[in-house]
Amino acid sequence: MRAMAAPGPARLADLDPARLRTLLAEALGVYVAAMHYPSATAGQRGPMWMEHMLRAGWRSVGAFDGERLVGVAYGYRGASGQWWHDEVRRGLAGVDPSAASRWLDDYFELTELHVHPDAQGCGIGRAMLHRLLSSVEVPRVLLSTPEGPTRALRLYHGLGFADLVRHYRFAGDPRPFAVLGRDLPL
Repeated sequence: MRAMAAPGPARLADLDPARLRTLLAEALGVYVAAMHYPSATAGQRGPMWMEHMLRAGWRSVGAFDGERLVGVAYGYRGASGQWWHDEVRRGLAGVDPSAASRWLDDYFELTELHVHPDAQGCGIGRAMLHRLLSSVEVPRVLLSTPEGPTRALRLYHGLGFADLVRHYRFAGDPRPFAVLGRDLPL
């Protein structure tokens, strides 16, 4: 992807499954760059993103600089039996067993929110998050993000997200993650 010297305001657009499928390679490129994953990760995640599009309450937002996709976010209604839900339930049980039912009974899972590194620091993530969550009809939102002094953690904490589990290790990723939650609306 080309470097952006001075990114301006991005244009946001809701993405239905058909549109995200056409942008999937580009969206996965944003994901890999933002998460600092090896490029081969995109091939592994593609089928998972396609499966997520079939889940109840799925919605997605893209951010564009001209025609170039510079940000992608999506999520859906979380439910028992989904990998992330069950992992977070296990993590919450180790910290505060009573918190699991409060947070996991009826929530929107913010599965992915990524801004290409060339476009970070311009408010794109915040704008996508607000747009994505503006019409969610559940009482809370949960997410996970890598630990560390990151822009993502600053964004989420700045919007009132609470730490639910810190330094959690999901199966398949050696890095520690923070699990955060917030009542809706934002």
